[in-house]
Amino acid sequence: MSAVRPPAVKRQARRQNIESAVLAVAQERFALQGYGGVSIDDIAAEAGISKQSLLYYFPSKKALYRRVFNDVLDSWLSNLDSLAAADLEPHAALERYVTQKLQFSYDHPSGSRLFAQEIISQAPQCGDDIEAKLVPAFRAEAAVLHRWMSTGHAAPLPVAHLLFTLWAMTQTYADFAWQMRMLLGKKALEPADFDLARETIMRMLEGALGLTRPATSAVVTSRPEPLPK
Repeated sequence: MSAVRPPAVKRQARRQNIESAVLAVAQERFALQGYGGVSIDDIAAEAGISKQSLLYYFPSKKALYRRVFNDVLDSWLSNLDSLAAADLEPHAALERYVTQKLQFSYDHPSGSRLFAQEIISQAPQCGDDIEAKLVPAFRAEAAVLHRWMSTGHAAPLPVAHLLFTLWAMTQTYADFAWQMRMLLGKKALEPADFDLARETIMRMLEGALGLTRPATSAVVTSRPEPLPK
C-alpha cells in the first residue's frame, strides 16, 4: 500500500513542478527573443498555466527574468570555480576547465545565449548581479593563472585576455551553434564536435603556455577533418 503524502508535501511538489516548467519556458523564450520580445502571457500560455497563476509564483516579468538569469549565471560560475578549486597541475586543470565549459554549452545552449544577450545589451536587467558574482570569480581564476606563470609552470601571457579568449572559444559552441551547424552541414552539433573543440583548444593552450600533454590526458590527437561539401 502506497503512503499518502501530506497536503503540505503535495503543495510543495506542485509548486516545484510549476516553477520548473515556467523557468524552462522562460529561459528558451528570453534566449530566443530577448527580454523585450517576450510577454508574461506568452510564457504562461506555453507553460500551460494562467497568467494569474504565473504571477503568483513570479510577481513580474523582471522578477522572472532575474530568476532565470541568476540560475544560468550561478551554473556558469560553478564552472569558473573549478579552475581555482582544482588541486591539479596546469594541463590537467585547464583540460578539466575547458571540458566543463564546453559541457555547459552542450547541456545549456539557451542559457548560454541568454547570458550572451544580456552582456551584449550592456546588462540592462542584471548588471548588479553580474558584477557582484562575476568579478570575484574572475579574480580568483586570474590569480591561479598568474601563479602558474610567475612560478614558471606556464609561459607568460596577459591573464585577463587569456580568460576572455577561453570563454569565447567555449561559449561559441552554444551562442553560434546555428552558424556552425550550417557550415558543417549538420542539423545539430554532436558530442564528437565538442570533443574536437576540446582537442583544438587544448592544443592551442599547450602551444601558447608551453604545456606538455601528459600520457593520462583525455585529449586525443586526430587528423584534420575534411571540409563539408
